[in-house]
Parts: sequence; C-alpha cells; structure tokens
Amino acid sequence: MATDIEQLPPTPKPKRNRSHWLYLMVIVGVVAGVIVGLAAPEVGKDVAFLGTMFVNLIKMMIAPVIFCTIVIGIGSVRKAATVGKVGGLAFVYFLAMSTAALGIGLIVGNLLKPGTGLDFTPDAAKGAELADKAHEAGDTIDFLQGIIPDTLVSALTSGKVLQALFVALLVGFAIQALGKDGEPILTAVSYFQKLVFKVLSMVLWTAPIGAFGAIAGVVAQTGWSAVRELFVFVLAFYATCILFVFVILGLVLRLVTGFSIFRLARYLAREYLLIVATSSSEPALPSLIAKMEHMGVSTPTVGIVVPTGYSFNLDGTAIYLTMASLFIADAAGDPMSLGEQLGLLAFMIIASKGAAGVTGAGLATLAGGLQAHRPDLLDGVAVVVGVDRFMSEARALTNFSGNAVGTLLIGTWTKTIDRDRADRVLRGEIPFELDAAGEPAHA
Repeated sequence: MATDIEQLPPTPKPKRNRSHWLYLMVIVGVVAGVIVGLAAPEVGKDVAFLGTMFVNLIKMMIAPVIFCTIVIGIGSVRKAATVGKVGGLAFVYFLAMSTAALGIGLIVGNLLKPGTGLDFTPDAAKGAELADKAHEAGDTIDFLQGIIPDTLVSALTSGKVLQALFVALLVGFAIQALGKDGEPILTAVSYFQKLVFKVLSMVLWTAPIGAFGAIAGVVAQTGWSAVRELFVFVLAFYATCILFVFVILGLVLRLVTGFSIFRLARYLAREYLLIVATSSSEPALPSLIAKMEHMGVSTPTVGIVVPTGYSFNLDGTAIYLTMASLFIADAAGDPMSLGEQLGLLAFMIIASKGAAGVTGAGLATLAGGLQAHRPDLLDGVAVVVGVDRFMSEARALTNFSGNAVGTLLIGTWTKTIDRDRADRVLRGEIPFELDAAGEPAHA
C-alpha cells in the first residue's frame, strides 16, 4: 500500500496569480509621479509622453475587443429580437440617465456658484483652438455618416468606437443568420478574442510606467497653485460625482436589482485604480466586460450594453459640461439666464453623446457648447484647462460606474443575469481572478 502511494505522481502546484503585483506597482508609479512632478517639474514634463503612450496602447486594443465581444455575443444568440430588446432598453436608459446627469450639474452649479468672485485673464486663442477641435466632427448628419466606415476592415483600424460597434453588429447578425454554417466563423472569432486578450494582458503590465509619466506630467504642468485657485470648483465637481454615483445610481441599483453600490464599487476597485492612474475609462473597458460576465450577466447583454455605454452613457462628462459652463459664466461675472441654461441643456444632451470616454474630449465639447450658445464666454474655457486633467479622473470614474450599473440594470430588466451568482460575487464568495495566461478565470 505504501509503495503504491509513493508511486503516485506529485500533484502539480497551481500557478500563483501575480496580477495583484501589477496594481501595487501602479500605486508606486502614481506616488513617484507626484514626487517627480513637484521636485523636478522639467523632468516631469519630459516624461509625460509615457502616459500618452500607455493610453495609446490601450486604445489600440479597444476596437478588436469590442468587435470580438459583440460578434460572439450576438452570433451565439438564436433570436435577433433578444438583441433588439437589450439595445432598445439600453438606449432609453442611457438617454434618461445622461439627461439626469446634465440636470444635476445645472442644479449644483446654480446652488454653489463656485465661479463667483474669481478673477481670471482669459486666453482667447486657447478657447478658439478647443472650439475648432470640438467642431471638427461637423453637425449631427456628419456624425451619423461617420458611423459608417470606408471598409469592414477599416472599422478595426480607424480607432473609432462607433464604427467598430456598427460593423460588429452587422457581422454578428450575419453569423446569426447563417445558422450552423456560421459556427466555424464564430469559433474563429473566439480564438481571435483569446489572442486579443493575451496581447492586452501584456500591455497592462506597462501600466505602472504609464501612470508614472501621466501623473508626473500633470503635476509638473499644473502645480498646486492652480489647484488652490480652482479648489472650490474641483471640490464641488467631485462631490457632485460622488453624490450621483452613490446616491442616484446607488438608489436606482438598489430599487431595481437589490444590489449594493458599495459592494459593486469594492468589486471594481482595481479598475478604479487604473482609471485614476490614466484619467481615462478606456483602459478598464476589457476588464469591465470580463467582470460583468463573471457576475453572471449574459455575454450578449454585456457585449451590447458596455461598448454602447462607452459612447452614449457618459454621466460624468454630462455633469462636467453643465457645471463647467456655469462656472465660466459666473467667473466672468455674467451668469447664464434660465433660458440660456435650458438651451445649453438641450444642446449638451446631443453633444455629450459624441464625447467618447477619452481624456480631453469633455474639454473640447465644453468649448463647442459655449461657442454655440454663449460665444462671449468661449475665452473662459482656458480657465479650466489647468485642472481639467484632475477633473477628467472624476469624469472617467463616474462614466465607468454608470456603465457598470447600467449593465446590471439592463440584465435585470431583460432577465439575462444570474442574480444568485451576482450576489455571491459581490459578497466575495466567487472572486474574480486572472489565470496564468492573463485571461479571466471564471469560477
């Protein structure tokens, strides 16, 4: 008996998950960036390109991730009506919630009036430059025409999320219509998805370097004096975003699903850290998709709601647009009338949908809105340029939270979520981990 036991092959030790080291390294990179930015501003400015390069690496992967996720999600569904129902509910929810966010920005801005009494010297050239950038996309018709790519392949190389989304929908429905003949194509796409996520996992290990460069650059350029001058405005904006996430979104999440917003925030803590380091919600998009699926939301629902929300459900950007507009008007000593505010609100409902969750897009959209409704205030955009990067973190965090909550709400309304599993995941009973290959290890 002893001999038989001795001859048994040794049990292989499971490979340890080292992903937690990545996030510790990100924290170190952020702290180092702050120190370098304050102690050696010139060095901080010189290394700022590291943050830009990291975000560009992530943006490089967004279109392939969206394409694979949506194609696999839709292609695996038998009835196209299911996709239509999910997409319709998502669109209505996104429109309602982003409009509410714009309204909250107006209410808080009118109550606090953070710009009152601020003396500033506007930079007309900077404001005009940002406005021109905001209007490069043209009017609504040009925006709709821009959704259609030149070719199927260019949708994955142009960097335009909506084009990738459009082509993925077409391909997904085409595979669905092919039936059994489309299964080999679906299998091929699934293999391509594994390759995409493997490349992405490699890219994410450069996050500490990117965080160091981004933080060092913004601290070196802005300094603490600009933060002090606009402290009330920045504090008011952060407080409004926190109020929106933990009160408004939290209440809706509790009433519809019964889940706690605090547990959801704890579940997404690593993604929040990555967003803070990069000031963009795009780096966390693939991880959000994986974590929503891990919670028990069906792949088709996640594949439709999350990528679409990244273009149409920008709650943080919506709050910023209205609050910043009121701030500039108050700072210039010429507050907006109620009629002007309502007109701006209507404009921003449309304009905010085109401000994809990329760092700096909110600032350009703000300039475009002011030029359209209060061109005399356009020069004041330069006032918020100094702290826009700090505020972009709150925008990105709020946008990300809104899409996470929206996915759970749509999943609940369409009954495409395993509520028991979701509850266990939020309680920490089924942890989300990455396997040795850097891919989600679903329990």
